[in-house]
Amino acid sequence: MPCLQIRNTFLMISIFWSCLIIILYTYVGYGILLYLLVKFRRLIKGRRLIPPDLNDLPSMTLIVAAYNEEAIIEKKIQNTFSLAYPAGKCFYIFVTDGSDDNTASIISRYPQIKLMHDPRRSGKINAVHRAMQEVNTSIVVFTDANTILNKEALINIARNYSDVQVGAVAGEKRVAIADSSDATAGEGFYWKYESFLKKLDSELYSVMGAAGELFSIRTKLYQPVNPTAILDDFLISMMIAGKNYRVVYEPAAYALEAGSANIKEELKRKIRIAAGGIQSVIWLRKLLNPLAYPTLSFQYISHRVLRWTIAPFCLVALFLANIFLVFQKAGTIYDVLLVAQIVFYTAAIIGWQFEKKEIKIKTFFIPFYFCVMNYAVIRGIGRYYAKSQSASWEKAERKI
Repeated sequence: MPCLQIRNTFLMISIFWSCLIIILYTYVGYGILLYLLVKFRRLIKGRRLIPPDLNDLPSMTLIVAAYNEEAIIEKKIQNTFSLAYPAGKCFYIFVTDGSDDNTASIISRYPQIKLMHDPRRSGKINAVHRAMQEVNTSIVVFTDANTILNKEALINIARNYSDVQVGAVAGEKRVAIADSSDATAGEGFYWKYESFLKKLDSELYSVMGAAGELFSIRTKLYQPVNPTAILDDFLISMMIAGKNYRVVYEPAAYALEAGSANIKEELKRKIRIAAGGIQSVIWLRKLLNPLAYPTLSFQYISHRVLRWTIAPFCLVALFLANIFLVFQKAGTIYDVLLVAQIVFYTAAIIGWQFEKKEIKIKTFFIPFYFCVMNYAVIRGIGRYYAKSQSASWEKAERKI
């Protein structure tokens, strides 16, 4: 019996430290390592600088896929027309597949926009595929209907294409939260950290995928993805990276989007993303080969794959192993770390209760949001394997 107990304790110690290392590396360690690698690269090669030729910007097409956006589509159109770009070099396509409100009729009032409408709702990626058949420019920019772009966004995106190794450019997503003290404050904090990582990823080699709020590609590199793709924007950009082109990050081109209306809507969105995440890992498995993609594979696994696969399960395993080791009196360090975990999850639970009661103390919402994110990954993986996640538009309610 003592031998069995020793073996079990040793097993739990192994699980505990393995999980702790994975968790710390995934959420903190990679950022630190990435920062150091970028610093080292700057010492050897200097900063990545792209001299923009603003006198010879490429022609581009702006594609907006909209589904039942009558409440905000007028604002999006006015924002689109206000964007700075040389006259005659920018064209607009709005696709409204499946919309059964007044979105299409509002867009039709503007002859400058090519409206593509199909009453059938077949998913965003199918709408994008149709629009791409009408593109005759060298660059195409994708942006969501519910986002507002800064005036210089298109110019700041286009200047990056003076580097022939750049195949795609990802803009920055910014979350506008009317009351930054509510539960979705964690969303804003998350995107600030993500933006920090993306800047470093881009400077080291390539950003790990683009978000649909704002990104662009060289038209010739566009490759249609499977119609069942959930994260089509991510897949399109990573497939370009898989062709040995860089996907760069341009924070001077940003899309401003309202935060989720509440944590329930944010959870719905995160579960969908998580389902798309595991789908992407499976479909892009060739990028996991460090022999074929040394730097890209390292960045992809560290920034995306660990978050979308084992890290959330490691959180659960870490807590359970910690409880076992405390009962086995394995050492003071396990007592301290269990207390730390309990304090963290208690803060998350308090944040959850405060969110339900609309009590606004922002300090508790970051651990709450962290837990929601990881819970969403577990739910999303389950939904993907249960084949219950559709690729069709699944709008989350957002703040006005």
